[in-house]
Amino acid sequence: MDIKNLQRENIKNLRPYSTARDEYKGQASVYLDANENSFGSPLPENFNRYPDPLQLDLKDALSKIKGVPIENTFLGNGSDEAIDLLFRAFCNPGKDNVIILPPTYGMYEVSANINDVEVRKVNLLPNFQLDLEGIAEAIDENTKLIFICSPNNPTGNSIVRTDIETVLANFKGLVVIDEAYINFAKQRTFIQELTEYPHLVILQTFSKAWGLAGLRLGMAFASSIVIDIMNKVKAPYNISQSTQDLALAALQNVTQVNEWIKVTVAERELLSTKLLTLDMVKKVYPSDANFILIEVEDALGTYNALVDQGIIIRDRSKVTLCEGCLRITVGTPAENEILLSALKSLKN
Repeated sequence: MDIKNLQRENIKNLRPYSTARDEYKGQASVYLDANENSFGSPLPENFNRYPDPLQLDLKDALSKIKGVPIENTFLGNGSDEAIDLLFRAFCNPGKDNVIILPPTYGMYEVSANINDVEVRKVNLLPNFQLDLEGIAEAIDENTKLIFICSPNNPTGNSIVRTDIETVLANFKGLVVIDEAYINFAKQRTFIQELTEYPHLVILQTFSKAWGLAGLRLGMAFASSIVIDIMNKVKAPYNISQSTQDLALAALQNVTQVNEWIKVTVAERELLSTKLLTLDMVKKVYPSDANFILIEVEDALGTYNALVDQGIIIRDRSKVTLCEGCLRITVGTPAENEILLSALKSLKN
């Protein structure tokens, strides 16, 4: 498989914008090359200089945690930037198509629509696992991407590993595994399989376990060829200096993050057990994420009643295969107790 042949013809011939930081990478005492404000910033810290366009220091620190070399790592403005870039680099508008597996993360379809790329939907099976036959039937010569969210949003379950491997073994386009919630799962990441599958792309994020949703920082791991193509298409300075600095500082606190993950998983199991005792709850789906999908008697009514009490969850009752369902993020122990008390009060 030649990954270079998967990209759009105009991207093959694209000459990316060359930044001042691309042309000079060393250290100097006087910088007069980028038309920056030489006097500084009206802030306690100076942000007058453009950031590293390839975020090499942050990627180096990240590689020590993830075990992925810098050349196999892309950083974006959330995972959403990586998703959009995959469409822009590999999908010809009005010609190519991608496969998504509802119910799943909504940005895959939104990005496809923005980029004028056909979306082929192959619903998950009733147990929220892959319909391998359906996927095989949906693939044609213009299918460029298949998105697999595992653990899946909004259902919370991990996708059977051997089924994902079947897709990887048989599909000749890019297989994108979105692992936004992998830190909360028993299933291990597919990062170790990057060397085996040159067409594998793994998405992860700082927004969930790392508690940095406000920074908007996402990760993509793939073969160096895929990463080079994404870097060629991305905006020159897509990650701000402040975001790079704060993320670097956060990476020094792995112990704290791991403790939060441990507490979240324990609270997830406790909350699931307690939700099952409520008469209004018809089903609690098993979860490998930091949220729980539940089926209730009156999803919209329950959602609105909680809103009235200042508690916000997600009504997923109109999503394919999630009829009558609500999605609840696992909160702190105190927040979870407030939620349970509010749900109990709705019986009266």
